[in-house]
Amino acid sequence: MKRAPTHSYPGINLGERHASAHKATEVVTFGFWVFLMSDLVYFGLMFATYITMIDAQAGGPGPHELFDLKSVFAQTLILLTSSLTVGLAMLALKYNLPRGRIVLWFGVTLLLGISFLVLEVRDFMAMAEKGGIPQRSGFLSAFFGLVPLHGVHVAAGCLWLIVLGIQLRVKGMTDVVISRVVRLALFWHFLDLIWIGIITIVYFGGLTYG
Repeated sequence: MKRAPTHSYPGINLGERHASAHKATEVVTFGFWVFLMSDLVYFGLMFATYITMIDAQAGGPGPHELFDLKSVFAQTLILLTSSLTVGLAMLALKYNLPRGRIVLWFGVTLLLGISFLVLEVRDFMAMAEKGGIPQRSGFLSAFFGLVPLHGVHVAAGCLWLIVLGIQLRVKGMTDVVISRVVRLALFWHFLDLIWIGIITIVYFGGLTYG
């Protein structure tokens, strides 16, 4: 078996068990990292907007009236657990376990992602009932420009999980499918990192400043 290069790109390296997939994944994974960094720049702009608008509440409800930290804590646990399940799926891939194991962990990740979205939408609805709608103030416009943007990414990741799970069942462990699994894992971990920024800057920072 042809020996695969080691640590040739950031992220999990597939190693000798998937030598051809490792080589095929290298270039596209680098390109995907470029995409993630461009997405990070956009999120950075949204974070900066939120920070500058936190005091622009125009007499409307602020963080103390709107934020439910118990729900945020639950969402955080769910999303961090989903990062663990994605990691377990990647370990199953790396060590050439049956593809059903990968599909299983992706299924758990999907359920966790949907649970996160349900809680987040519920929070948005509760905020709206208290007058916390985007057009109410600059603070709320910035909030709804940032936090739901992350939610849209999670929804896209859930859709990706569904499509990739079907491809794993139908096509099997081809090099192309393996490459997509690697990129999905990177995308999901990226979303977790963004969420850490959200709970730190938006929720905890908002309550401290507000």
